[in-house]
Amino acid sequence: MQLYNRRTFLKTVGLDVAALALSGCAGSYQGNHPKKQNSKPNIVFILADDLGYGDLRCYNPESKVPTPNLDKLAEEGMRFTDAHSSSTVCTPTRYSLLTGRMAFRTGKGGVFTGAGGPCLIDQGRLTLPQMLKNQGYATACFGKWHVGLTFFNKNGEPIHRGGLEAVKQIDYSRPITDGPINRGFDQFFGTACCPTTDWLYAYIDGDRIPVPPTGILNRDPLPKHPYSRDNRRGMIAPDFDLEEVDLVFLEKSKKFLEQHVKANPDQPFFLFHSAQAVHLPSFPADRFKGKTNAGPHGDFIFENDYIVGELMKTIQRLGLADNTLVIFSSDNGPEVTTTINMRDDHKHDAARPWRGMKRDQWEGGHRVPFIARWPGKIKPASTSSQMISLTDVMATCAAIVRAELPENAAEDSYNILSVLRGRQGDKPIRKYLLQQTISLALSIRRGPWKLLDHKGSGGNRYHRNPRLKKYIIQDTAPDAPGQLYNLDSDPGETINLYFQQPEIVKELKNQLEKYKSSGRSAPSRI
Repeated sequence: MQLYNRRTFLKTVGLDVAALALSGCAGSYQGNHPKKQNSKPNIVFILADDLGYGDLRCYNPESKVPTPNLDKLAEEGMRFTDAHSSSTVCTPTRYSLLTGRMAFRTGKGGVFTGAGGPCLIDQGRLTLPQMLKNQGYATACFGKWHVGLTFFNKNGEPIHRGGLEAVKQIDYSRPITDGPINRGFDQFFGTACCPTTDWLYAYIDGDRIPVPPTGILNRDPLPKHPYSRDNRRGMIAPDFDLEEVDLVFLEKSKKFLEQHVKANPDQPFFLFHSAQAVHLPSFPADRFKGKTNAGPHGDFIFENDYIVGELMKTIQRLGLADNTLVIFSSDNGPEVTTTINMRDDHKHDAARPWRGMKRDQWEGGHRVPFIARWPGKIKPASTSSQMISLTDVMATCAAIVRAELPENAAEDSYNILSVLRGRQGDKPIRKYLLQQTISLALSIRRGPWKLLDHKGSGGNRYHRNPRLKKYIIQDTAPDAPGQLYNLDSDPGETINLYFQQPEIVKELKNQLEKYKSSGRSAPSRI
Protein backbone atom coordinates (compact mmCIF):
# COMPACT_ATOMS: atom_id res chain seq x y z
CA MET A 1 0.00 0.00 0.00
CA GLN A 2 1.29 3.46 -0.83
CA LEU A 3 1.20 5.87 2.11
CA TYR A 4 1.56 9.61 1.93
CA ASN A 5 3.35 12.14 4.08
CA ARG A 6 1.41 14.68 6.11
CA ARG A 7 1.74 17.53 3.60
CA THR A 8 0.67 15.41 0.64
CA PHE A 9 -2.19 13.95 2.65
CA LEU A 10 -3.60 17.33 3.64
CA LYS A 11 -3.31 18.55 0.10
CA THR A 12 -5.28 15.54 -1.12
CA VAL A 13 -8.19 15.64 1.32
CA GLY A 14 -8.45 19.41 1.55
CA LEU A 15 -8.45 20.56 -2.06
CA ASP A 16 -9.07 24.29 -2.09
CA VAL A 17 -11.27 26.32 -4.37
CA ALA A 18 -8.40 27.08 -6.71
CA ALA A 19 -7.75 23.38 -7.22
CA LEU A 20 -11.42 22.80 -7.94
CA ALA A 21 -11.38 25.58 -10.49
CA LEU A 22 -8.60 23.73 -12.31
CA SER A 23 -10.37 20.37 -12.29
CA GLY A 24 -11.53 20.73 -15.86
CA CYS A 25 -15.24 21.21 -15.14
CA ALA A 26 -16.97 23.19 -17.82
CA GLY A 27 -20.45 24.66 -17.86
CA SER A 28 -22.87 25.12 -15.01
CA TYR A 29 -26.10 23.78 -13.60
CA GLN A 30 -26.92 27.26 -12.33
CA GLY A 31 -29.04 29.87 -13.99
CA ASN A 32 -32.32 28.18 -14.81
CA HIS A 33 -35.46 30.11 -13.93
CA PRO A 34 -38.41 27.89 -12.98
CA LYS A 35 -41.86 29.30 -13.38
CA LYS A 36 -42.90 28.00 -9.97
CA GLN A 37 -41.07 27.37 -6.73
CA ASN A 38 -42.35 24.90 -4.17
CA SER A 39 -42.14 26.11 -0.58
CA LYS A 40 -40.28 22.89 0.16
CA PRO A 41 -37.26 21.89 -1.91
CA ASN A 42 -37.13 18.85 -4.10
CA ILE A 43 -34.57 16.32 -2.88
CA VAL A 44 -32.54 14.05 -5.14
CA PHE A 45 -30.16 11.52 -3.63
CA ILE A 46 -27.81 9.71 -6.04
CA LEU A 47 -26.05 6.72 -4.51
CA ALA A 48 -23.17 5.11 -6.38
CA ASP A 49 -22.13 1.54 -5.60
CA ASP A 50 -18.55 0.71 -4.54
CA LEU A 51 -17.24 4.08 -5.70
CA GLY A 52 -14.10 5.02 -3.80
CA TYR A 53 -12.98 8.32 -2.28
CA GLY A 54 -10.09 8.38 -4.75
CA ASP A 55 -12.15 7.66 -7.86
CA LEU A 56 -13.21 11.30 -8.39
CA ARG A 57 -10.89 14.00 -9.66
CA CYS A 58 -12.34 16.54 -7.22
CA TYR A 59 -11.16 14.29 -4.37
CA ASN A 60 -8.04 12.83 -5.92
CA PRO A 61 -6.10 14.92 -8.45
CA GLU A 62 -4.19 11.77 -9.42
CA SER A 63 -7.33 9.91 -10.48
CA LYS A 64 -6.88 8.41 -13.93
CA VAL A 65 -10.59 8.73 -14.74
CA PRO A 66 -12.20 12.01 -15.84
CA THR A 67 -15.27 12.88 -13.75
CA PRO A 68 -16.32 16.29 -15.13
CA ASN A 69 -19.94 16.18 -14.01
CA LEU A 70 -19.18 15.27 -10.42
CA ASP A 71 -16.37 17.83 -10.37
CA LYS A 72 -18.90 20.37 -11.58
CA LEU A 73 -21.33 19.34 -8.86
CA ALA A 74 -18.58 19.98 -6.32
CA GLU A 75 -17.81 23.37 -7.86
CA GLU A 76 -21.44 24.38 -7.47
CA GLY A 77 -21.95 22.90 -4.02
CA MET A 78 -20.20 21.55 -0.94
CA ARG A 79 -17.67 18.75 -0.91
CA PHE A 80 -17.28 16.82 2.34
CA THR A 81 -13.84 15.35 3.08
CA ASP A 82 -14.80 13.38 6.22
CA ALA A 83 -18.03 11.68 5.13
CA HIS A 84 -18.71 8.00 5.78
CA SER A 85 -20.99 5.22 4.72
CA SER A 86 -22.44 3.63 7.84
CA SER A 87 -21.08 0.24 6.80
CA THR A 88 -18.31 -1.21 4.68
CA VAL A 89 -20.83 -3.13 2.53
CA CYS A 90 -24.05 -2.30 0.74
CA THR A 91 -27.10 -3.83 2.48
CA PRO A 92 -26.47 -2.29 5.93
CA THR A 93 -25.53 1.06 4.41
CA ARG A 94 -28.78 1.23 2.47
CA TYR A 95 -30.74 0.30 5.58
CA SER A 96 -29.04 3.10 7.51
CA LEU A 97 -29.54 5.67 4.77
CA LEU A 98 -33.26 4.88 4.54
CA THR A 99 -33.86 4.72 8.30
CA GLY A 100 -31.22 6.88 9.97
CA ARG A 101 -30.40 3.86 12.14
CA MET A 102 -27.28 1.68 12.26
CA ALA A 103 -28.04 -1.71 10.76
CA PHE A 104 -26.11 -3.69 13.38
CA ARG A 105 -29.05 -2.96 15.68
CA THR A 106 -31.13 -5.41 13.61
CA GLY A 107 -28.72 -8.23 14.46
CA LYS A 108 -28.34 -9.25 10.81
CA GLY A 109 -24.89 -9.47 9.26
CA GLY A 110 -23.94 -10.01 5.65
CA VAL A 111 -25.89 -8.93 2.58
CA PHE A 112 -28.94 -10.22 0.71
CA THR A 113 -28.79 -12.27 -2.49
CA GLY A 114 -31.44 -13.80 -4.74
CA ALA A 115 -34.78 -14.13 -2.98
CA GLY A 116 -33.28 -13.20 0.37
CA GLY A 117 -35.43 -11.42 2.90
CA PRO A 118 -37.63 -10.42 4.58
CA CYS A 119 -37.15 -6.68 4.33
CA LEU A 120 -34.57 -5.56 6.86
CA ILE A 121 -36.70 -2.49 7.52
CA ASP A 122 -39.46 -3.57 9.89
CA GLN A 123 -43.01 -2.70 8.98
CA GLY A 124 -43.99 0.40 10.90
CA ARG A 125 -40.47 1.82 11.15
CA LEU A 126 -40.38 5.37 9.83
CA THR A 127 -38.24 5.65 6.71
CA LEU A 128 -36.77 8.62 4.90
CA PRO A 129 -39.24 8.36 1.99
CA GLN A 130 -42.22 7.83 4.31
CA MET A 131 -41.22 10.84 6.41
CA LEU A 132 -41.07 12.98 3.28
CA LYS A 133 -44.27 11.47 1.95
CA ASN A 134 -45.98 12.48 5.20
CA GLN A 135 -44.87 16.03 4.41
CA GLY A 136 -46.56 16.01 1.01
CA TYR A 137 -43.69 14.73 -1.14
CA ALA A 138 -43.97 12.38 -4.09
CA THR A 139 -41.38 9.64 -3.60
CA ALA A 140 -39.65 7.40 -6.10
CA CYS A 141 -36.76 4.94 -6.13
CA PHE A 142 -35.06 3.63 -9.25
CA GLY A 143 -32.22 1.12 -9.15
CA LYS A 144 -30.81 -1.28 -6.64
CA TRP A 145 -32.90 -1.99 -3.52
CA HIS A 146 -30.86 -4.60 -1.62
CA VAL A 147 -32.56 -4.19 1.75
CA GLY A 148 -34.42 -7.49 1.47
CA LEU A 149 -37.97 -8.30 0.41
CA THR A 150 -40.31 -11.26 0.32
CA PHE A 151 -41.06 -13.45 -2.66
CA PHE A 152 -43.54 -16.32 -2.38
CA ASN A 153 -43.66 -19.80 -3.88
CA LYS A 154 -46.68 -21.37 -5.56
CA ASN A 155 -48.04 -22.49 -2.20
CA GLY A 156 -48.02 -18.94 -0.92
CA GLU A 157 -45.09 -19.62 1.39
CA PRO A 158 -42.42 -16.91 1.84
CA ILE A 159 -38.97 -17.54 0.41
CA HIS A 160 -36.17 -16.03 2.47
CA ARG A 161 -33.06 -17.61 1.01
CA GLY A 162 -30.31 -16.74 -1.38
CA GLY A 163 -29.11 -19.12 -4.05
CA LEU A 164 -30.35 -20.40 -7.39
CA GLU A 165 -32.79 -23.01 -6.07
CA ALA A 166 -34.67 -20.37 -4.07
CA VAL A 167 -35.06 -18.17 -7.16
CA LYS A 168 -36.42 -21.13 -9.12
CA GLN A 169 -39.25 -21.43 -6.57
CA ILE A 170 -40.58 -17.88 -6.99
CA ASP A 171 -44.21 -17.52 -8.08
CA TYR A 172 -44.09 -14.34 -10.14
CA SER A 173 -47.86 -13.93 -10.14
CA ARG A 174 -47.77 -13.07 -6.45
CA PRO A 175 -47.00 -9.54 -5.21
CA ILE A 176 -43.99 -8.60 -3.11
CA THR A 177 -45.37 -7.55 0.26
CA ASP A 178 -42.45 -5.72 1.84
CA GLY A 179 -40.59 -4.00 -0.98
CA PRO A 180 -39.91 -0.31 -1.63
CA ILE A 181 -43.54 0.65 -2.23
CA ASN A 182 -44.35 -0.83 1.17
CA ARG A 183 -41.65 1.24 2.86
CA GLY A 184 -42.50 4.75 1.74
CA PHE A 185 -41.91 4.95 -1.99
CA ASP A 186 -44.79 5.74 -4.33
CA GLN A 187 -42.88 4.31 -7.28
CA PHE A 188 -40.11 1.76 -7.68
CA PHE A 189 -38.37 0.19 -10.64
CA GLY A 190 -35.20 -1.77 -10.06
CA THR A 191 -33.70 -4.97 -8.78
CA ALA A 192 -33.96 -6.95 -5.56
CA CYS A 193 -30.21 -7.14 -4.95
CA CYS A 194 -27.02 -6.37 -6.89
CA PRO A 195 -28.29 -6.00 -10.47
CA THR A 196 -25.50 -7.74 -12.40
CA THR A 197 -24.03 -10.20 -9.90
CA ASP A 198 -27.04 -11.94 -8.39
CA TRP A 199 -29.06 -15.14 -8.63
CA LEU A 200 -32.00 -13.10 -9.95
CA TYR A 201 -31.52 -10.96 -13.06
CA ALA A 202 -34.91 -9.33 -13.52
CA TYR A 203 -36.57 -5.94 -13.03
CA ILE A 204 -39.15 -5.29 -10.34
CA ASP A 205 -41.83 -2.76 -11.26
CA GLY A 206 -43.76 -1.73 -8.16
CA ASP A 207 -44.47 -4.97 -6.32
CA ARG A 208 -44.04 -7.49 -9.15
CA ILE A 209 -41.60 -8.74 -11.76
CA PRO A 210 -43.51 -8.20 -15.02
CA VAL A 211 -40.98 -10.09 -17.16
CA PRO A 212 -39.85 -13.14 -15.16
CA PRO A 213 -36.59 -14.95 -15.80
CA THR A 214 -36.78 -17.84 -18.23
CA GLY A 215 -33.34 -19.44 -18.13
CA ILE A 216 -29.85 -19.49 -16.68
CA LEU A 217 -27.47 -16.64 -17.50
CA ASN A 218 -25.12 -17.47 -20.36
CA ARG A 219 -21.87 -15.69 -19.59
CA ASP A 220 -20.19 -16.60 -22.88
CA PRO A 221 -21.19 -13.42 -24.81
CA LEU A 222 -20.29 -11.11 -21.91
CA PRO A 223 -17.02 -9.14 -21.82
CA LYS A 224 -14.04 -10.99 -20.38
CA HIS A 225 -11.45 -8.98 -18.51
CA PRO A 226 -10.11 -8.79 -14.94
CA TYR A 227 -13.11 -6.70 -13.87
CA SER A 228 -15.80 -9.01 -15.27
CA ARG A 229 -15.56 -12.13 -13.14
CA ASP A 230 -18.15 -11.41 -10.51
CA ASN A 231 -21.57 -12.38 -11.82
CA ARG A 232 -23.30 -15.53 -10.62
CA ARG A 233 -24.97 -17.94 -13.04
CA GLY A 234 -28.44 -16.99 -11.88
CA MET A 235 -31.76 -16.88 -13.71
CA ILE A 236 -32.22 -14.05 -16.19
CA ALA A 237 -35.24 -12.39 -17.78
CA PRO A 238 -35.36 -11.86 -21.58
CA ASP A 239 -35.38 -8.06 -21.22
CA PHE A 240 -32.40 -7.89 -18.85
CA ASP A 241 -29.19 -6.68 -20.49
CA LEU A 242 -26.34 -6.69 -17.99
CA GLU A 243 -24.45 -4.02 -19.94
CA GLU A 244 -27.33 -1.55 -20.09
CA VAL A 245 -28.72 -1.71 -16.55
CA ASP A 246 -27.57 1.72 -15.42
CA LEU A 247 -28.94 3.41 -18.52
CA VAL A 248 -32.30 1.74 -17.87
CA PHE A 249 -32.29 3.18 -14.34
CA LEU A 250 -31.30 6.58 -15.75
CA GLU A 251 -34.22 6.64 -18.18
CA LYS A 252 -36.64 5.70 -15.40
CA SER A 253 -35.41 8.56 -13.21
CA LYS A 254 -35.56 11.04 -16.08
CA LYS A 255 -39.07 9.91 -17.00
CA PHE A 256 -40.19 10.31 -13.39
CA LEU A 257 -38.87 13.88 -13.29
CA GLU A 258 -40.53 14.77 -16.59
CA GLN A 259 -43.88 13.23 -15.73
CA HIS A 260 -43.93 14.69 -12.24
CA VAL A 261 -43.31 18.23 -13.45
CA LYS A 262 -46.04 17.84 -16.04
CA ALA A 263 -48.65 16.30 -13.75
CA ASN A 264 -47.81 17.76 -10.32
CA PRO A 265 -45.70 20.91 -10.76
CA ASP A 266 -46.56 22.24 -7.31
CA GLN A 267 -45.72 19.06 -5.40
CA PRO A 268 -42.17 18.56 -4.07
CA PHE A 269 -40.54 15.21 -4.75
CA PHE A 270 -37.88 12.90 -3.36
CA LEU A 271 -35.97 10.87 -5.94
CA PHE A 272 -33.59 8.14 -4.80
CA HIS A 273 -31.45 7.10 -7.75
CA SER A 274 -29.68 3.94 -6.58
CA ALA A 275 -27.09 3.09 -9.22
CA GLN A 276 -25.51 -0.23 -10.14
CA ALA A 277 -22.29 1.54 -11.12
CA VAL A 278 -19.59 0.90 -10.23
CA HIS A 279 -20.17 -2.50 -8.63
CA LEU A 280 -18.47 -5.47 -10.22
CA PRO A 281 -18.66 -6.80 -12.84
CA SER A 282 -17.49 -3.67 -14.63
CA PHE A 283 -19.81 -3.71 -17.62
CA PRO A 284 -19.97 -0.20 -19.08
CA ALA A 285 -22.59 0.25 -21.77
CA ASP A 286 -21.37 0.10 -25.38
CA ARG A 287 -21.26 3.87 -25.78
CA PHE A 288 -18.74 4.17 -22.92
CA LYS A 289 -16.36 1.36 -23.82
CA GLY A 290 -12.88 2.70 -24.48
CA LYS A 291 -13.81 6.25 -23.48
CA THR A 292 -11.05 6.49 -20.85
CA ASN A 293 -7.45 5.38 -20.59
CA ALA A 294 -8.23 3.41 -17.47
CA GLY A 295 -9.73 0.21 -18.84
CA PRO A 296 -13.29 -1.12 -18.45
CA HIS A 297 -13.61 -0.08 -14.82
CA GLY A 298 -12.44 3.42 -15.67
CA ASP A 299 -15.06 3.47 -18.43
CA PHE A 300 -17.65 2.35 -15.88
CA ILE A 301 -16.72 5.20 -13.52
CA PHE A 302 -16.99 7.54 -16.49
CA GLU A 303 -20.48 6.17 -17.24
CA ASN A 304 -21.50 6.81 -13.64
CA ASP A 305 -20.31 10.40 -14.00
CA TYR A 306 -22.32 10.73 -17.24
CA ILE A 307 -25.45 9.53 -15.45
CA VAL A 308 -25.03 12.23 -12.80
CA GLY A 309 -24.62 14.78 -15.57
CA GLU A 310 -27.75 13.60 -17.37
CA LEU A 311 -29.81 13.80 -14.20
CA MET A 312 -28.53 17.30 -13.52
CA LYS A 313 -29.26 18.40 -17.10
CA THR A 314 -32.80 17.03 -16.80
CA ILE A 315 -33.32 18.87 -13.53
CA GLN A 316 -32.11 22.08 -15.13
CA ARG A 317 -34.13 21.62 -18.34
CA LEU A 318 -37.30 21.14 -16.33
CA GLY A 319 -36.74 24.35 -14.36
CA LEU A 320 -36.09 22.54 -11.10
CA ALA A 321 -32.43 23.23 -10.43
CA ASP A 322 -32.78 26.32 -8.24
CA ASN A 323 -35.12 24.59 -5.80
CA THR A 324 -33.59 21.14 -5.65
CA LEU A 325 -31.13 19.75 -3.13
CA VAL A 326 -28.95 17.19 -4.87
CA ILE A 327 -26.74 14.87 -2.82
CA PHE A 328 -24.27 12.39 -4.27
CA SER A 329 -22.42 9.69 -2.34
CA SER A 330 -21.36 6.03 -2.35
CA ASP A 331 -22.45 3.04 -0.26
CA ASN A 332 -18.93 2.01 0.79
CA GLY A 333 -15.34 1.99 -0.37
CA PRO A 334 -14.03 0.42 -3.61
CA GLU A 335 -14.18 -3.32 -4.21
CA VAL A 336 -11.08 -5.43 -3.59
CA THR A 337 -10.70 -6.74 -7.15
CA THR A 338 -11.16 -3.37 -8.80
CA THR A 339 -8.87 -1.62 -6.33
CA ILE A 340 -6.01 -4.07 -6.81
CA ASN A 341 -6.36 -4.30 -10.58
CA MET A 342 -6.71 -0.55 -11.05
CA ARG A 343 -3.56 0.02 -9.01
CA ASP A 344 -1.64 -2.62 -10.95
CA ASP A 345 -3.02 -1.91 -14.43
CA HIS A 346 -3.58 1.84 -14.46
CA LYS A 347 -1.84 3.37 -11.41
CA HIS A 348 -5.27 4.48 -10.23
CA ASP A 349 -5.93 4.23 -6.50
CA ALA A 350 -9.65 4.22 -5.76
CA ALA A 351 -9.06 4.40 -2.00
CA ARG A 352 -6.39 7.10 -2.07
CA PRO A 353 -5.12 8.30 0.35
CA TRP A 354 -6.65 5.82 2.81
CA ARG A 355 -5.76 2.36 4.02
CA GLY A 356 -8.19 -0.43 3.19
CA MET A 357 -11.05 -0.97 0.77
CA LYS A 358 -14.58 -2.41 0.73
CA ARG A 359 -15.31 -4.62 3.81
CA ASP A 360 -12.42 -3.10 5.78
CA GLN A 361 -12.98 -1.02 8.89
CA TRP A 362 -10.00 1.10 7.95
CA GLU A 363 -10.86 4.41 6.31
CA GLY A 364 -10.72 3.14 2.74
CA GLY A 365 -13.66 0.87 3.47
CA HIS A 366 -16.12 3.58 4.43
CA ARG A 367 -14.81 7.11 3.82
CA VAL A 368 -16.74 8.12 0.73
CA PRO A 369 -17.40 11.07 -1.55
CA PHE A 370 -20.28 13.23 -0.37
CA ILE A 371 -21.28 16.25 -2.46
CA ALA A 372 -24.33 18.44 -1.87
CA ARG A 373 -25.66 21.19 -4.14
CA TRP A 374 -28.53 23.55 -3.29
CA PRO A 375 -28.45 26.95 -5.00
CA GLY A 376 -28.90 29.89 -2.69
CA LYS A 377 -28.50 27.66 0.37
CA ILE A 378 -25.14 25.95 -0.07
CA LYS A 379 -22.15 28.10 -0.93
CA PRO A 380 -20.61 27.08 -4.27
CA ALA A 381 -17.12 25.56 -4.27
CA SER A 382 -17.21 25.11 -0.51
CA THR A 383 -15.53 22.31 1.44
CA SER A 384 -16.43 20.86 4.82
CA SER A 385 -14.25 18.74 7.08
CA GLN A 386 -17.19 17.89 9.37
CA MET A 387 -17.34 14.22 10.34
CA ILE A 388 -20.68 12.96 8.97
CA SER A 389 -22.42 9.69 8.13
CA LEU A 390 -25.01 8.64 5.58
CA THR A 391 -27.27 8.03 8.57
CA ASP A 392 -27.42 11.82 8.91
CA VAL A 393 -29.42 12.30 5.72
CA MET A 394 -32.73 11.47 7.43
CA ALA A 395 -32.48 13.97 10.31
CA THR A 396 -31.20 16.60 7.90
CA CYS A 397 -34.11 16.13 5.50
CA ALA A 398 -36.50 16.23 8.46
CA ALA A 399 -35.04 19.59 9.47
CA ILE A 400 -35.34 20.90 5.93
CA VAL A 401 -39.05 20.07 5.71
CA ARG A 402 -39.65 20.84 9.42
CA ALA A 403 -40.83 17.36 10.26
CA GLU A 404 -40.59 16.16 13.84
CA LEU A 405 -38.91 12.80 14.18
CA PRO A 406 -40.25 10.50 16.90
CA GLU A 407 -37.93 9.05 19.51
CA ASN A 408 -38.12 5.59 17.93
CA ALA A 409 -36.89 6.74 14.51
CA ALA A 410 -33.53 7.82 13.04
CA GLU A 411 -31.75 6.85 16.25
CA ASP A 412 -28.28 7.38 14.76
CA SER A 413 -29.03 10.41 12.59
CA TYR A 414 -27.65 13.91 13.16
CA ASN A 415 -28.98 17.07 11.54
CA ILE A 416 -26.21 18.61 9.38
CA LEU A 417 -28.35 21.38 7.88
CA SER A 418 -26.29 24.07 9.62
CA VAL A 419 -23.18 22.65 7.97
CA LEU A 420 -24.80 22.73 4.54
CA ARG A 421 -25.86 26.33 5.13
CA GLY A 422 -22.35 27.30 6.21
CA ARG A 423 -23.45 28.30 9.70
CA GLN A 424 -21.75 25.62 11.81
CA GLY A 425 -18.15 26.77 11.56
CA ASP A 426 -15.60 24.41 13.07
CA LYS A 427 -17.83 23.25 15.91
CA PRO A 428 -18.39 19.50 15.41
CA ILE A 429 -21.92 18.32 14.67
CA ARG A 430 -20.98 14.88 15.87
CA LYS A 431 -18.78 14.05 18.84
CA TYR A 432 -18.72 10.36 17.95
CA LEU A 433 -19.10 8.28 14.78
CA LEU A 434 -20.07 4.61 14.58
CA GLN A 435 -19.10 2.22 11.77
CA GLN A 436 -19.78 -1.45 11.11
CA THR A 437 -18.55 -4.17 8.80
CA ILE A 438 -20.17 -7.12 7.06
CA SER A 439 -19.44 -9.23 10.15
CA LEU A 440 -21.03 -6.64 12.49
CA ALA A 441 -17.60 -5.68 13.84
CA LEU A 442 -17.80 -2.12 15.16
CA SER A 443 -15.62 0.94 15.42
CA ILE A 444 -16.13 4.30 17.11
CA ARG A 445 -14.39 7.60 16.50
CA ARG A 446 -14.03 10.89 18.35
CA GLY A 447 -12.16 13.61 16.50
CA PRO A 448 -8.89 12.05 15.31
CA TRP A 449 -9.17 9.06 17.68
CA LYS A 450 -10.55 5.92 16.11
CA LEU A 451 -11.08 2.65 18.00
CA LEU A 452 -11.63 -0.57 16.08
CA ASP A 453 -13.25 -2.89 18.60
CA HIS A 454 -11.71 -5.94 16.97
CA LYS A 455 -8.50 -7.29 15.50
CA GLY A 456 -7.75 -7.11 11.78
CA SER A 457 -9.83 -5.40 9.14
CA GLY A 458 -13.21 -6.65 10.33
CA GLY A 459 -13.96 -7.82 6.81
CA ASN A 460 -11.30 -8.89 4.31
CA ARG A 461 -8.94 -11.69 5.33
CA TYR A 462 -5.61 -10.35 4.21
CA HIS A 463 -3.57 -13.40 5.17
CA ARG A 464 -5.83 -15.75 3.20
CA ASN A 465 -6.03 -13.76 -0.03
CA PRO A 466 -2.75 -13.96 -1.99
CA ARG A 467 -3.45 -10.67 -3.76
CA LEU A 468 -4.08 -8.83 -0.48
CA LYS A 469 -0.92 -10.03 1.26
CA LYS A 470 1.20 -7.26 -0.21
CA TYR A 471 -1.06 -4.70 1.49
CA ILE A 472 -0.63 -6.17 4.95
CA ILE A 473 0.62 -3.68 7.53
CA GLN A 474 1.83 -5.47 10.61
CA ASP A 475 -0.06 -4.54 13.76
CA THR A 476 2.29 -2.64 16.08
CA ALA A 477 0.28 -3.93 19.07
CA PRO A 478 -0.43 -7.53 18.03
CA ASP A 479 -1.51 -8.59 21.53
CA ALA A 480 -4.17 -5.90 21.80
CA PRO A 481 -7.84 -6.97 21.44
CA GLY A 482 -8.50 -3.94 19.25
CA GLN A 483 -6.87 -1.05 17.40
CA LEU A 484 -6.56 2.63 18.24
CA TYR A 485 -5.36 5.13 15.68
CA ASN A 486 -4.88 8.89 15.59
CA LEU A 487 -5.95 9.98 12.12
CA ASP A 488 -4.33 13.40 12.47
CA SER A 489 -0.83 12.09 13.00
CA ASP A 490 -1.33 8.71 11.32
CA PRO A 491 -3.94 8.94 8.54
CA GLY A 492 -2.70 5.64 7.10
CA GLU A 493 -3.67 3.79 10.30
CA THR A 494 -0.24 2.19 10.67
CA ILE A 495 0.53 2.66 14.41
CA ASN A 496 -1.76 0.93 16.88
CA LEU A 497 -1.82 3.05 20.06
CA TYR A 498 -4.12 0.72 21.99
CA PHE A 499 -1.69 0.18 24.88
CA GLN A 500 -0.14 3.64 24.73
CA GLN A 501 -3.46 5.48 25.23
CA PRO A 502 -5.46 3.37 27.70
CA GLU A 503 -7.65 6.26 28.86
CA ILE A 504 -8.79 7.02 25.32
CA VAL A 505 -9.45 3.32 24.70
CA LYS A 506 -11.51 3.21 27.89
CA GLU A 507 -13.51 6.31 26.95
CA LEU A 508 -14.27 5.09 23.44
CA LYS A 509 -15.04 1.55 24.54
CA ASN A 510 -17.43 2.81 27.23
CA GLN A 511 -19.15 5.12 24.77
CA LEU A 512 -19.51 2.32 22.25
CA GLU A 513 -21.11 0.07 24.86
CA LYS A 514 -23.45 2.90 25.85
CA TYR A 515 -24.55 3.39 22.24
CA LYS A 516 -25.09 -0.34 21.83
CA SER A 517 -27.17 -0.73 24.98
CA SER A 518 -29.18 2.48 24.63
CA GLY A 519 -30.23 1.76 21.06
CA ARG A 520 -29.19 5.17 19.78
CA SER A 521 -26.19 7.43 19.25
CA ALA A 522 -28.09 10.58 18.27
CA PRO A 523 -29.35 12.88 21.03
CA SER A 524 -32.73 12.06 22.52
CA ARG A 525 -35.60 14.07 21.04
CA ILE A 526 -37.78 13.87 24.15
